[in-house]
Amino acid sequence: MSILPGATIGILGGGQLGRMTAMAARALGYRVWALDPDPDCAARPGVDRCITASFDDASAAADLARHCDVVTLEIERIGKASLDAAAACAPVRPGVGFLATVQDRGAQRAWLAAHGFTQGAWARCASVEEVREAVERFGGDCYVKACRDGYDGRGQARTRTVDDAQSAWEALGAAPCVVERALDLDVEVSVMVARTPSGDVAVYPPALNHHEDRVLDWSVLPAPVHPRVVEESVRVGRAIAEASKLEGILAVEMFLTRDGALRVNELAPRPHNSYHATTAGCVTSQFEQHVRAVCDLPLGSTELLRPAAIVNLLGDLWARGTPAFERALRIPGVSLNLYGKRVARPGRKMGHLTVTGSTPTEAVERAKAAREALRG
Repeated sequence: MSILPGATIGILGGGQLGRMTAMAARALGYRVWALDPDPDCAARPGVDRCITASFDDASAAADLARHCDVVTLEIERIGKASLDAAAACAPVRPGVGFLATVQDRGAQRAWLAAHGFTQGAWARCASVEEVREAVERFGGDCYVKACRDGYDGRGQARTRTVDDAQSAWEALGAAPCVVERALDLDVEVSVMVARTPSGDVAVYPPALNHHEDRVLDWSVLPAPVHPRVVEESVRVGRAIAEASKLEGILAVEMFLTRDGALRVNELAPRPHNSYHATTAGCVTSQFEQHVRAVCDLPLGSTELLRPAAIVNLLGDLWARGTPAFERALRIPGVSLNLYGKRVARPGRKMGHLTVTGSTPTEAVERAKAAREALRG
């Protein structure tokens, strides 16, 4: 049954993704509550009420859900007890079972393997001995990733030889992890797929993503890749949404290797940095689609209207004072989205620029030029 405008949506997490989801929900006529441990979180100015509480505070999550018709999230790091407490009071979408799988990198990889989705070579490890054995088996050049709480390059270590296994294990806090063989990458693409509780599915065109220091630097829609890669990535995204019985939206990150193989890297059941460009490039933004999906409304069109790119704005840009926003905004096709974070720290995502162009290449070049203009 559809949850119609006028109802209340709860969002677990009050970061920038929650902020932009709340703005889309309010435009559709919904009331919005949020929960976040930061009393000054990015979403607070845009919601009807923001509960300040830990993501492990089950009673606070239940309080949120009791006042909402549906609960969703903008960050995966929500405690299982909190998810269960919320689910006892209102539908939680995506479902608690799928979230539990995604929250653990080892469980996520095992689920993908069980359902036949192609990945790179990997092994789950619970001791330094197991890490050493996996690194040796995979030829030394590997990524060691914490099973929990890794994002934006955090919770990862690189090995070049088996001698690096000990330091990698210690760098991740001697906790369960996944060892992944380093791949000979061509590019990274992602696909955003939406699925309603009624089973309707919509898939966006794949985005091409570029990282610096394992943090997304820029992304562009549509990905300028071979039509075969577009077709296959869309097929994989749709298949994962169907297999998981997704209720909401899901970003599927994939690696295209130099031998032409497409391999699933990671799942994110929420709005995703690589699809911010949908606000300018597509009929329906990822944030509006998120609201439609969790409320079981008809999904919006994922048609691409024009090529669009985003560049992330990290706190480093504020090192010499306020960036020269007026210079960037003089460039045709540029729009600015700041997240309302008061403290700019190096590496912290403070906002992004969205830029359109006649081609994906032009959109990326304009985006980079606009960010450079911010430096004055």
